[in-house]
Amino acid sequence: MNFSGSIIFFGCQDLSRIREFYGEFLDFTLYKDQGSCLIYELPGGNYLGYCQHLKKQIAEKSPIITLLCETQKEVDEFYHFFKKADKPTAQPPKVNEKFNLYHFFTRDPEGYTLEIQCFL
Repeated sequence: MNFSGSIIFFGCQDLSRIREFYGEFLDFTLYKDQGSCLIYELPGGNYLGYCQHLKKQIAEKSPIITLLCETQKEVDEFYHFFKKADKPTAQPPKVNEKFNLYHFFTRDPEGYTLEIQCFL
């Protein structure tokens, strides 16, 4: 059995903010606009969907949407990109020794945790 990809769906209240953040700010390609759902193509061949008919469920940091970079320099560049655009970040990028990665956290417009990281 083979799968051709995956879509992770999240509930949301405001698709216009999703469109602005993922489509304009992060420049992700809109794969499908289903009226009450927007599906964005992510680097690497997977998809991220936001739907108004789904209940928004957030608990502390969970779920986490993680976007992978190849290098620490790229993580730093994204951090400065977010800061320059006045997007909230918890703290500057740092090494996480437990999981052997370099990362920082922010939030998307619906309040979901967004992590930018690279593996070390």
